[in-house]
Amino acid sequence: MSMYTGHRGVGAVHPANSSGRLQELLDQIRAEFDAHIRQSGELEQQIQNQVEEMHLVRAKVYNMEQTHLTLKQKYEEEINMLRRQLEQRGAPPGNMNGPPQHAGPSQQPPPSIGIGSNVFGAIMAGQGAQGGLAPPPPPPQEQQPQHQMPPAPPGLQGPPPPPPPPSQQPPFQPQYPQGPAGPGSFPSQPPQSTASPGPGKRAIGRPPAGGGPATPQINTPMPYNGPGQSPQVPTHPTPDHARMAVHPPPPPPPQNNSLSDIDPERLPPQAKKMKDDWWVIFNSAVPRILDVDLVHTLQHESVVCCVRFSADGKYVATGCNRSAQIYDVQTGEKLCVLQDENIDLNGDLYIRSVCFSPDGKYLATGAEDKLIRVWDIATRTIRNTFQGHEQDIYSLDFARDGRTIASGSGDRTVRLWDIETSTNILTLTIEDGVTTVAISPDTKYVAAGSLDKSVRVWDIQMGYLVERLEGPDGHKDSVYSVAFSPNGRDLVSGSLDKTIKMWELTAARGIPGQAPKGGRCIKTFEGHRDFVLSVALTPDAQWVLSGSKDRGVQFWDPRTGHTQLMLQGHKNSVISVAPSPTGGYFATGSGDMRARIWSYSRIHVQ
Repeated sequence: MSMYTGHRGVGAVHPANSSGRLQELLDQIRAEFDAHIRQSGELEQQIQNQVEEMHLVRAKVYNMEQTHLTLKQKYEEEINMLRRQLEQRGAPPGNMNGPPQHAGPSQQPPPSIGIGSNVFGAIMAGQGAQGGLAPPPPPPQEQQPQHQMPPAPPGLQGPPPPPPPPSQQPPFQPQYPQGPAGPGSFPSQPPQSTASPGPGKRAIGRPPAGGGPATPQINTPMPYNGPGQSPQVPTHPTPDHARMAVHPPPPPPPQNNSLSDIDPERLPPQAKKMKDDWWVIFNSAVPRILDVDLVHTLQHESVVCCVRFSADGKYVATGCNRSAQIYDVQTGEKLCVLQDENIDLNGDLYIRSVCFSPDGKYLATGAEDKLIRVWDIATRTIRNTFQGHEQDIYSLDFARDGRTIASGSGDRTVRLWDIETSTNILTLTIEDGVTTVAISPDTKYVAAGSLDKSVRVWDIQMGYLVERLEGPDGHKDSVYSVAFSPNGRDLVSGSLDKTIKMWELTAARGIPGQAPKGGRCIKTFEGHRDFVLSVALTPDAQWVLSGSKDRGVQFWDPRTGHTQLMLQGHKNSVISVAPSPTGGYFATGSGDMRARIWSYSRIHVQ
């Protein structure tokens, strides 16, 4: 049956009529295409107009609240003045039917309108997953639809000027909508965990709604205080210009881990390491025992969402838009590109997570199309394709048994897959989007971080929840990265609350049917000035690594909680960090369209 309306069966067609008939069909297709284009343009304009109206209303409400606060303050000042006058005349002030003298906390401006289900986009635009209230942000420098990549690496636009006071801020300019609901749109009911073993079967629970992180659109740069600042804004005052005008005294040594707030230009040579486009600040409050150097810069054509080493440390894989790459760690040479030729190459399809099999033969990739692909690296072919997730896949981990893969998705599930039988062997459902997963070294447990601020640990064999890491000492915002310690007894987590936490898991892992045990938070690492997007431990468990939206990478001492150093080597958010399993190297992936391989080593203290 033909796909064209009015198409007749092909029989004996006169040659003189064939070209005319073909032209008629082509004209018909062209007219239908033009009509669809016009219709989509009209719908897009309607959506844009509605968003603009929403933001105008929000701005008006905000201005009205500011006016109300101003009038309230003036009224209170007049009441207080009248009270003082009465007291001077010897009369009791009384209540005067006015408000109490303590005005209480000032009212917050209206909540920020989210960027749809695009949590990564919200991160890079400076909006967290919290539902807290915030004044309208300043208008962005340029607007780009989600399906377009920025014309230049996003970190090169230069730092934005400081925003004006709330009373002078301009109305919020709308961004192109990317979907329903914002990053804080997941329900606030207490999360529940259920498990359903069996191939392709879902756990009993509420059907998953759209949510979780989405394609990282890194369009809002953070201030970059290092060398080469603001190359596209030559008139912007750099630290050098500021120092020419004023000569402040050298800064005192840091009293805590806030190395991100220190100007490296004002530090003595022994407290820093400056290179062409990267630099390191060493924490002068602790002995310097670590050094870092750049090994390779791996340029990509889009945001680098993830990096991961092979088990032998010889190769590093990266995930970006539409493809995964594998590089030689020693030479920096790109060895292969893994890209599914059956996907639409015209649209975006970000590879959010990559992981090698323990023997290095396979690479698993998780993407926005809800599919997990297991690649045979030698033949560049797809060995397994796992489908079952109902939302984007954000995290993968390969178990050391060589056949089990864990996946986490915005559909609020963690799933376990067997590459030998090509089946879904376990589905674990919670009440919020899953952002990160990790399998313990002994392959007995799987951990997951969620938008509900919790970390959960399940027994893989039994399928029940044994640990739930939250509470007063837990994270105050969404958890975006988890990693087991090499000993399997500790776990680190990174969050949008700008902190990293180390948890001591309980020895008795729980009993089916009983409430899960609560692990103990033994250390909180504070020092990043923006969202912590990725955490990991070195194979000797001597250091915790973290990557942040503040563009920094930090090495932390897990015993003391102190940071050893802060590395600035990217011009945009550090989305992913990964240490080599053999030690000595680590990799970073960033919104500046680059991945980098670094070396780290202990130095001998004299």
